[in-house]
Order: sequence, then structure tokens, then C-alpha cells
Amino acid sequence: MTTAMDGPERFAADADARGLEVEIVERGPSASLGEAAAALGIQPGDIVKSLVVKRHDGGYLFALVPGGRSIAWKKLRAVVGVNKLSMPDAGTALEATGYERGTITPIGSTTPWPVYADERIAGRRIAMGSGRHGASAFVDADALVAAYGAVLADITDEEPQRS
Repeated sequence: MTTAMDGPERFAADADARGLEVEIVERGPSASLGEAAAALGIQPGDIVKSLVVKRHDGGYLFALVPGGRSIAWKKLRAVVGVNKLSMPDAGTALEATGYERGTITPIGSTTPWPVYADERIAGRRIAMGSGRHGASAFVDADALVAAYGAVLADITDEEPQRS
């Protein structure tokens, strides 16, 4: 799949078009959420995963999930108003967004899918995918929600502690 702009160019153009102030921070690999947060100088809950979710009708949506939490499928289905949602494989997620897993973000997605954000990101400065490996995008969560007309709701559960 070839697009007129590569991921970082699409990302920057979309952020600019939406009036979103984004700071890109280079980062190295990390072995855990805690390690990643420490490297970025933030709390684990300020790292937000952008997950691509497939709708039963063949469309997709973005679920923005804070670190230490996971999608609560029953809650998300209720908010979206559907009976069936699923996670696509990596190739399908790339086709749907133009981004590889680990870099996915609604900012600059090749298709502007609806965005559902967990309510816990409200009022925070968050780090999320930047459209490329090795970098995080810092953005004001409230500005992101407004720029995408995102639905802000309780769509996650706390992840169980690993021992």
C-alpha cells in the first residue's frame, strides 16, 4: 500500500489541520510499561495505547486505553451500541490505519475512524503512538478528544497485577 505521504508526514499534516499541538519525543525500547513511563518521565497511566477495534459491520474504531488498563469489551460494546467487536490481526490494523502496531494513533490515520477514549485520560497530558517506531507523541488529552469528536466514557478495566 502506497500513500501520498508516509506515516510521520500524515501525522504532522493531520495534527496541524486539527490545530493539535503535539510534541514528538524520541525514545528507546523498554521492557515494561513502568520502564517506558520512567524513561518518558511520566506516570504509567499517562501512556495511552491506541487500539484498532473491528466492528461487526466491517468498519473500525480507535479505543484509547491508558497504561495499566485494558479494554472492557462489555462496556465498549455498550458505548458503541453494538453486540460484537474484535481485535484485528496486525496486517488488518495496518490496512485500516496506515500504521504498524506499536505506532498506531488516530492522528494521521489513512481513514478517520471514530475515536472512543477512556474517561481516565481527561485532563491529562498523554503520550501515545506517533506513527513511527522509536518515538512517542505527547498531546493534551482534552484537545485530542475535541479534535476528533471522541466519545469519552468508561471503556476499560484495570489490568491484573503480574507477579
